[in-house]
Amino acid sequence: MAKKYNIAVIPGDGIGPEITSSAIEVLVAASSKKDVEIATRELKAGGDAIDSFGIPLPQETIFSAKDSDAVLLGAVGGPKWDEMEPELRPERAILGLRSGLGLYANLRPVVVYDELKDASPLKNPGQVDFVIVRELTGGIYFGKNGVYQSGDRLPDGTVKGKVAFDTESYSEGEINRILKIAFELAMKRRKKLTLVDKANVLVSSRMWRTLASQMSFDYPEVEFDCLYVDNASMQLISRPSSFDVIVTSNMFGDILSDEAGQIAGSIGMLPSASIGAPGTPGLFEPIHGSAPDIAGQNKANPFATILSAAMMMRIMFGEEEIASDIENAVKKTIASGLRTSDITFIGESNNFTLVGTKEITKAVIGNL
Repeated sequence: MAKKYNIAVIPGDGIGPEITSSAIEVLVAASSKKDVEIATRELKAGGDAIDSFGIPLPQETIFSAKDSDAVLLGAVGGPKWDEMEPELRPERAILGLRSGLGLYANLRPVVVYDELKDASPLKNPGQVDFVIVRELTGGIYFGKNGVYQSGDRLPDGTVKGKVAFDTESYSEGEINRILKIAFELAMKRRKKLTLVDKANVLVSSRMWRTLASQMSFDYPEVEFDCLYVDNASMQLISRPSSFDVIVTSNMFGDILSDEAGQIAGSIGMLPSASIGAPGTPGLFEPIHGSAPDIAGQNKANPFATILSAAMMMRIMFGEEEIASDIENAVKKTIASGLRTSDITFIGESNNFTLVGTKEITKAVIGNL
């Protein structure tokens, strides 16, 4: 009897419907070869939901997402909704989904494909293949904040006036649960884990370092080290191929994952996963935006969403063969010279064929 997985699909806005459609086509084709059935249910979130219901994340979407085995998200947002109140903007849907599903760890793999090395801003990136594990629900983004008026003066006599503050706060439980994910991931990869913090300045970072050092004794096979975030930002540029798994706090992960994404040459190549407690449906999505300027024009790069679907099969369902088949098909498609416009670059003008979303999708399926 065939296994069956129920996937909630949130196409979202802009190019979202195109790239999620591509990913599902590839996922269904790859799964059918392994006698696995993929059932999908389309849900609304982001600007699409605002247009239909007046809010970015309807309760029905949350309920249906919770009832699924995993969630595939395209992209949300666009200039059409830029003037809305912050609480009603499309991007609130992502925060609501993370909160509603209890997703506290974001995994962002960064791979530089041999054929795309010249698209990277780095001259010699080497064999780049690492994952950033970012804490999602704690830290300064979720700590106490506010603004108050102060009549106090600075040492030079200047009146302080309004004072704005944000608080970085982490508990042992929040830190330990994401450290465990990072160590377990390192064990499945090249057995190297780097903690990025600011332990020379921040008390919260010192707790991260203490707890990580303690947990490292439970994983003697994993080579564990620590870097201050400013040093890590430099090392990602100077020696990206030396990293395997990086684990860090919410804000540092937000910044470093975008920096790391640029190393690959295009954010159109980068998938991501947000996961929580075992048994909780994870959220899988490309890291790029909705690109409304090219929506509906068959120009979008579907690779990141296709690779997000591969991550889904591996992480949520343990379907390693299906995940590997999809990833290898993507590699073959890139090696064949097919390119969307975001991954073309000077110097390769005679070695690639510019195609669209549909053609890339067809080629990946053909290469399974």
